[in-house]
Order: sequence, then structure tokens, then C-alpha cells
Amino acid sequence: MPAKATDSPTDYEEIDRWMGGVGWIAHPEETMQRASHALLTNDGVWLVDPIDAPGVDALIEEFGDVAGVVVLSNHHTRDADTFAVRHDVPVTLPAPMTDVAGAIDAPTDRLDVGGTLGEYELIEVARSGSTWQEYALYDGETLVASESVGAADYMRVGDERLGVMLLRRLTPPREAFADLQPNRVLSGHGPGVHEDADDALTDAIDNARRRFPKALVANGLAQVRTVAAALRT
Repeated sequence: MPAKATDSPTDYEEIDRWMGGVGWIAHPEETMQRASHALLTNDGVWLVDPIDAPGVDALIEEFGDVAGVVVLSNHHTRDADTFAVRHDVPVTLPAPMTDVAGAIDAPTDRLDVGGTLGEYELIEVARSGSTWQEYALYDGETLVASESVGAADYMRVGDERLGVMLLRRLTPPREAFADLQPNRVLSGHGPGVHEDADDALTDAIDNARRRFPKALVANGLAQVRTVAAALRT
């Protein structure tokens, strides 16, 4: 199983379908389980950190016209520009974001923290120089996290339904998510949680530090491999 697939996908795996959108994983075989999402809003469909794959456009079209594409982490652009050019929309970046990994070959615009994409508010999760800049979207029901929180196997330990990335377990995003009570939590890595998501998020954040030793043993090697793959490609 590769940490991060580099070949072109031949298909995709659908995840996270609900009335307000759908998600997909273009490379189900990879450890990172990079997930993309299409969110239905009153502005149209917003694509979040998308990765292209054959047939994905038909999946998106079920929910309407694409209003825009948004990137929530400075560590990747994925295929944001491909989708932006295809649908003739800009790539939206958080206003404070700098040092975005990779050139974006499409028009861009900026969204202030606290600004909205349809009903979704942009939340700052972490910003530490150019090392880690991460954002999330929240509409009162659905939280779309980017990096720190997810359900990919390498992010969880024990009976966790949501886990915190090993690199963030000692400094989990408590402040960013403290006042949120989502019905579902979607992530840039792995499938989302659609039942008792508030409890799963609280458990993940509150116990991130305590479970760090267990997570280090269980997921340390996988985390090193994913970081190396992300830096290499």
C-alpha cells in the first residue's frame, strides 16, 4: 500500500453522501486516504481540496453547478486548478495563507477568516508561520476539517472514530473546534463521521495528548511515510 499514490486514478470511491453533498477518495489504496468533497450551498456547489478522477464530474453534477473551489491547507493544492479551469471559477484561498505548496494555474481569490462560502464559515485551525497553515469550514451542522482531524486508519487508535494526526496530538486544535457541535465531521483524510459526530470530535480532541504514546507506537511509521511522501511529491 503506497503512502501517497502518484499515478493517475482509474476510478474513485464515493464517501460521505448526505443531502448537502458528497465526498470521494480518488486513490482508496493509499495510506493517506486523501478525501475530496462537494458541498451544496445557496451559492451552488463548492469543491473542497479536490482530486480529479474519471467520473467525478458526473458525481458533482448531481448537486448542481460548481460555484468555486477552495483549498484549506498550505501543504497542498491537489487538483484545485484543474477543477477551477474546467468549471470556469477561481480557486479560493484563505486570506492569511502564504507559502502554498505548488503553483496554482488558475485565477485565485481570497476569503477572510470568518467569511463565508454559501452558508459555510471559514475557520482558522492553525497558523504557525509557513510550517502549518490549516483552515476548516462549518455551517452549524457540517464541519469540514482539512488535516488535523480525520478518520483515516493512520490517524486513529483504539476505538476512536475520529483521530488527531500524530504530528498534532500534542497540540490539538482545541480552541478552533471548542464551540462547535457538528452533526457530521468530514475530513481531508478518510471517510467522515455522520453519527454522534459531536461526541467523536470531543473525544478525539480531549484525549489526543493522553493517547499520544499509543498513537506513536501504532501510527508512527505510517505518519513518517506519509510526511515523506507529501514532501517528495
